[in-house]
Amino acid sequence: MAAPELDHKTYLDPILARYGHAALHLMQILREAQEHFGWLHPDAIDYLTEQLHVPRTKIEGVASFYSFFYLQPRGRYRVLFSDNITDRMLGSKALMDRMCRNLWVEPGKMSEDGLVSVDFTSCTGMCDQGPALLVNNIAITRMTEQRVDEICDLIREQVPLAQWPAEFFRVEDNIRRKGLLLEDGFVPGSALQAAFAHGPEGMLDEVRASGLRGRGGAGFTTAIKWESCRNAPGEAHYVVCNADEGEPGTFKDRVLLNGYADKVFEGMTLCGYVIGARKGMLYLRGEYRYLRDHLEAVLARRRERRLLGANVLGQAGFDFDIEIHFGAGAYICGEESALIESLEGKRGTPRNRPPFPVTHGYLNQPTVVNNVETFAATCHIALKGGAWYAAIGTARSAGTKVMSISGDCARPGIYEYPFGVSVRQMLEDCGAANTQAVQVSGPSGVTVSRAEFDRVLAFEDIGTAGAFMVFDDSRDMFEVARNFVHFFAHESCGFCTPCRVGTSLLKNLMDKLHNGHGSPYDFQEIERLNALLLSMSHCGLGHTACNPVLDTIAKFRPAYEVRMLHQEFTPAFDLDWSLQAARQMTGRDDSGAHLHNEEEASR
Repeated sequence: MAAPELDHKTYLDPILARYGHAALHLMQILREAQEHFGWLHPDAIDYLTEQLHVPRTKIEGVASFYSFFYLQPRGRYRVLFSDNITDRMLGSKALMDRMCRNLWVEPGKMSEDGLVSVDFTSCTGMCDQGPALLVNNIAITRMTEQRVDEICDLIREQVPLAQWPAEFFRVEDNIRRKGLLLEDGFVPGSALQAAFAHGPEGMLDEVRASGLRGRGGAGFTTAIKWESCRNAPGEAHYVVCNADEGEPGTFKDRVLLNGYADKVFEGMTLCGYVIGARKGMLYLRGEYRYLRDHLEAVLARRRERRLLGANVLGQAGFDFDIEIHFGAGAYICGEESALIESLEGKRGTPRNRPPFPVTHGYLNQPTVVNNVETFAATCHIALKGGAWYAAIGTARSAGTKVMSISGDCARPGIYEYPFGVSVRQMLEDCGAANTQAVQVSGPSGVTVSRAEFDRVLAFEDIGTAGAFMVFDDSRDMFEVARNFVHFFAHESCGFCTPCRVGTSLLKNLMDKLHNGHGSPYDFQEIERLNALLLSMSHCGLGHTACNPVLDTIAKFRPAYEVRMLHQEFTPAFDLDWSLQAARQMTGRDDSGAHLHNEEEASR
């Protein structure tokens, strides 16, 4: 595997030429460089250090942050099974064990001949057609024992991935219920023409009148974000589309990008027109790499039709184009400031706020970061007006919401509803039976019990980023919460001590309960750990890490108590020291918590 320096120069020079030898594009350079060998060879890092004029520690520091970059050799076939709870419910663990036995490889390791490595990864965004996995970062859905055996044969025979059966890579949209966003017949360019008729200020007025709020989870008012960015001084303004939907159970943005990319890109262009931006960037999660060719083709078509580029649709002085940037397996990059850090070729560590991205975002310039669904919605506002849009939904939650439904239901997939729909109605529509709980908005959201099924999806009741995971009465809600806790511990960026240590302590505590060593004292420890994370974590990951545990304790306490029968009352661990040590290491007390989204800052 030791390749000569000339070989590294041969394949790295064209990559560097495409990105102008700029360290700003380090993430994309590393992604393309890794595709040559399947890992980042030390000689390649030496060459990049020399050419980019950056310390080796920076390159290794960035690479070590992201799950899909490898500083050590991996198998030529890198297989990653999705470890989301819905994939687990469909048997992903048994399928992974079967593959490891067939290929004589230990989970989490590489085979002795270097042919294959098999491991788990976080949610791949294929929850409606799992169990799913990634092979060399390309998604394969609907795994079965037969398909596992077929893949093992292909790997043993060293068949190139391009020659595998196309059926393996088929990803369906599974749209079950359409509303205004998922309707057919959108004409590319029509929303832009309408916006040009309004003018920048008029278009902003329509967005303001619509009451549109962000669809990524925080629900911040879109017009305020656009206006703040528009009015902020800067050398340049930027538009960023957050397509890093890493929240387990969410896959709506995948479907919007696959079937409605024109609408998403047009919404980004509308925003660019309003705020005076010339450049837009789509930040696409690494798990959706298979969408690259499709999205690049849509962008090329839009350029041909003058919907992107210089003087868009003949509008003198309005130049706007869009680039695609890929993530590399980091849930935290769904947080907008961490996403911007990643766009700038850095580790995805959330920034201190304020200042907010609308004034100091990409390259420290005014930047709007909105979700895929938010940008798509602005096209309908341009075409039919803000008042029309505001009349849909509820008084405080205008418009519709696209939901990703998965788990114990007959018809998993994509459903679009006006805000105000009840949980019960959604369960009926997706064919759920004997449901005991629904997890809304992923692990960081809320667990809804059977007694709450008449609650509604709306910012004034249950806000959501789009995930809706269904659990029938055969499921152990403790194990559901434990899966979520493991997810948070794995995805913590490690920047702040309270979150890095706290999520690990919570994981160990849930494992202790799983092993039957629990005591009533553990409930108190969970409460105290939650207080620590809420008051001292740097960003929203730490703030919400305890949510699934607290919710399931409150609503499904027997699932915990059964693990404490006949156990002695013994403390799990002492958090008094943890609280004191964390405060000393961070220099902050309980009043020093950071606001983790702009909506909180506006209250």
